[in-house]
Amino acid sequence: MGKKAIIVSRRGVVALIGGGQIDAGDIDLALTDSTALVAADGGARAALDQGHVPDAVIGDFDSLDGETAARLPADRLFPIREQDSTDFDKALRHIAAPLVLAAGFLGGRVDHQLAVLNTLVRRKTSPCILIGAREVIFHAPPEIRLALDPGATVSLFPLAPVMGRSDGLRWPIDGIAFAPDGAVGTSNEVTGPVHLRFDDPGMIVMVPRAAIGQVRQAFLAPDRARWPARAG
Repeated sequence: MGKKAIIVSRRGVVALIGGGQIDAGDIDLALTDSTALVAADGGARAALDQGHVPDAVIGDFDSLDGETAARLPADRLFPIREQDSTDFDKALRHIAAPLVLAAGFLGGRVDHQLAVLNTLVRRKTSPCILIGAREVIFHAPPEIRLALDPGATVSLFPLAPVMGRSDGLRWPIDGIAFAPDGAVGTSNEVTGPVHLRFDDPGMIVMVPRAAIGQVRQAFLAPDRARWPARAG
């Protein structure tokens, strides 16, 4: 199967389930108003165990055991055998949707989490929100507005050199040259409505889990700013 072939195409939100740590309520949260459920390899087991049959299972299938595979319709299995990318990357690049809500990709091994964040930045034209136990994580679009509660924590971590501007944060980011080996923006504090703008892709944003509805709405807004494919 070609790397650019689309397996699942929807006009609405797609839920994506991984084989990592799944906390109570994660799958139901990812499925909120979703139009399809995709499992990345071993994530199919977690979905089935909670009573959900994925519309598609995508991955190299090294974590999909025979018993789980037997519980799935054969025409929903999409093996991609190459080992040059993670199952999260394989799944995300084969989904065409305005937004993906992903659970089961945080917690557990740090190297797996770093690889997932790397994919978020490289697949900048595939908007995705990662659901964690305490926060939700996303790759910052060029501009985003969030009405977060005063005192809430917003953390910014660059995976590429990037500069931006902010309103509504105790420590403004204006004029800061962020970089993976330089300035980072962990544990900033909300003082009012948050407005973030970035000059280039590469910034990972972390906000409280309770804000997922706002982040989702911001990504689905018809006039929201998007990174062009050539950016970065």
